[in-house]
Amino acid sequence: EAIDTIARLGFAHPMGPLALADLIGLDTCVAIMEVLHEGLGNPKYAPCPLLRRYVAAGRLGRKSGQGFYAY
Repeated sequence: EAIDTIARLGFAHPMGPLALADLIGLDTCVAIMEVLHEGLGNPKYAPCPLLRRYVAAGRLGRKSGQGFYAY
């Protein structure tokens, strides 16, 4: 929550990055990151292990009722 609060209040973003990832879908985020990582060959685009664990556990964001936040 602190990350999202900082993004909203400190940078005037309409929502924080974790809430946005939940809205997009964590599985979609992982898929996009994998394409970027494989296509560009840059390790900075590799999905982090926590994100992969959430997706494997079915925590996909708003569409599943739980991601970084519970809905």
